[in-house]
Amino acid sequence: MAHDHGEGASSRTRLAVALGISVVILLAEIGGAILTGSLALVVDAGHLLTDAGGLAVALLAATLVHRPPTSRRTWGFGRAEVLAATAQAAVLLAVGLFVLVEGIHRLIVPAPIAPSPLLVFGIIGLVGNLAALLVLRGSRRANFNLRAAFLEVANDALGSLSVIVAAIVITLTGWTRADAIAALVIGALILPRSLLLLRETIDVLLESTPRGLDLNSVRKHLLEQPHVRAVHDLHATQIATGLPVLTAHVVVDDECFYDGHTSAILDELQACVAEHFSIAIEHSTFQLERAVHGDHEHETHA
Repeated sequence: MAHDHGEGASSRTRLAVALGISVVILLAEIGGAILTGSLALVVDAGHLLTDAGGLAVALLAATLVHRPPTSRRTWGFGRAEVLAATAQAAVLLAVGLFVLVEGIHRLIVPAPIAPSPLLVFGIIGLVGNLAALLVLRGSRRANFNLRAAFLEVANDALGSLSVIVAAIVITLTGWTRADAIAALVIGALILPRSLLLLRETIDVLLESTPRGLDLNSVRKHLLEQPHVRAVHDLHATQIATGLPVLTAHVVVDDECFYDGHTSAILDELQACVAEHFSIAIEHSTFQLERAVHGDHEHETHA
């Protein structure tokens, strides 16, 4: 796998600490929502509930991803982090849509809000989320799973800030629709980020070519290698963060199969995809073929 056990243990510890902080904030915000009647606080608590669940899933995935491969799961649980991030992004998207619908309703039909408790619970939420962000900051770029976790906590922090602003506005002006606007701001923060993360993880699950890798450029470079005559059935996918894989059928000169040169060609091809491109592909599989092999092979793909 792309990360060693020490780094994996550190990531799990960070996720566990962030999860503990989120649960404490969640309990406080549930009480605050009941006490104040604030939609923004209800939404933030609901958002935090999904985030706490997401962090729990992320923690489970971070544990599973380091299990060794087996004959049944040849890549181990490498995809666990992608599945977890996809689930988190989907839930965040649903929460964001609910927030927008309910926020618009509250703009039309405002509800009474108790601003002082709302301010207190908003500050509690902001402080807790900032602490969780500091915990996750060091490993937020490690994989999809940790990116999703960091994104969720960042959205929570911005949501808590919106709650604080709404509480101040209501205190100073008595305009309770500020609570609904704060809820809409939280929704607007959630939707774009969740859509972006969802798109990236779905690309991995659909086995799309990894972002930043141009297969046309890969094909061109392979064709420039000595003795290579054609390349077909070229595929590149991504198992998990930092684990791209590539397969291809490569037609080489016939004499390479008689003079023992195929082993050297294979080394050159694997070194080519591992070193030449911005994405280093260390897991590559090449099938070397004579030109006549294509006459009895199944229909090829690009």
